[in-house]
Amino acid sequence: MAAAATPAGSAAAHPALAGLAVLERGWLSSNNVLVHAQRGDDGACLIDTGHVVEADRTVALVRAALGAQPLARVLNTHLHSDHCGGNAALQQGFGAAVLIPPGQADAVRAWDLSRLGHDDFGQRERFTIAATIGPGERFRAGGRHWEALPAPGHDPHSLMFFDAAAGVLLSADALWANGFGVVFPELVGEPGFGDVAAVLDAIEALPVRVVVPGHGAPFTDVGAALQRARSRLAAYRADPARHARHALKVLLKYHLMELRAQPLADLLQWAADASLVQRIWQRFGRVDSESPAAWSEAFVAELCAGGALALRDGVVHDL
Repeated sequence: MAAAATPAGSAAAHPALAGLAVLERGWLSSNNVLVHAQRGDDGACLIDTGHVVEADRTVALVRAALGAQPLARVLNTHLHSDHCGGNAALQQGFGAAVLIPPGQADAVRAWDLSRLGHDDFGQRERFTIAATIGPGERFRAGGRHWEALPAPGHDPHSLMFFDAAAGVLLSADALWANGFGVVFPELVGEPGFGDVAAVLDAIEALPVRVVVPGHGAPFTDVGAALQRARSRLAAYRADPARHARHALKVLLKYHLMELRAQPLADLLQWAADASLVQRIWQRFGRVDSESPAAWSEAFVAELCAGGALALRDGVVHDL
């Protein structure tokens, strides 16, 4: 998927983003934010690298945005497959050093796909890390001073990056214009909604002028986005099963976005075999269905009825 062009009047053209190239991708691949090098920098810095199936496209987009500059570093906000899938290709193409949040460093070094959560959901290209970057750490990139801020909830190890002087927040999946990412800990019986609320409060306390989310266009109406996020969070807290149903539909859609099409029987077998789907079904789906596959089939039907997928001749297609 190509990076989206910046429309006239978009927040992507906000003066606070001067020197940053926001490569807006889509929902399979996270946005890539290229911080161009300024005097005294050893090269440009890239935040997040998209999905592995789009790695070649990511390399091409970054190469075009870089021009003659070297790429010195890649920073991952977290290690979901849509945010780190281009790491290996960028290391190979540019020799960039990769920095990640510390909580999963040992799992990356061992390439433990189960601990990384990549067994079921897509990251297949091994990469190496040069260092970690943790909450409260500061770094210089693009003539700016950035601080790594904790953003647990969607992922316990996730970070945001904030340039206080310019008021630029790279929020990853902690805040979008219309919500936030699936709260994965809650799906497996661990607390996460409280972390989401605390992160939203922390964002509100910051002097933010423009947010560059992990998915979607940059935006400036932070108050409205926070209100929408809190409304969604309140609904999920009141009915955790609603969040679980939403999450399963997201996982099914995301899987089809990667494959583009798959026979329904194979898709349901994938759902039956996926450990996360099994765990969600155990907690939320057993009362409604006899198996993870049966539960998933009902949601495939909902996604088809809503126009997100299509079932033709026994094959499910992404739309």
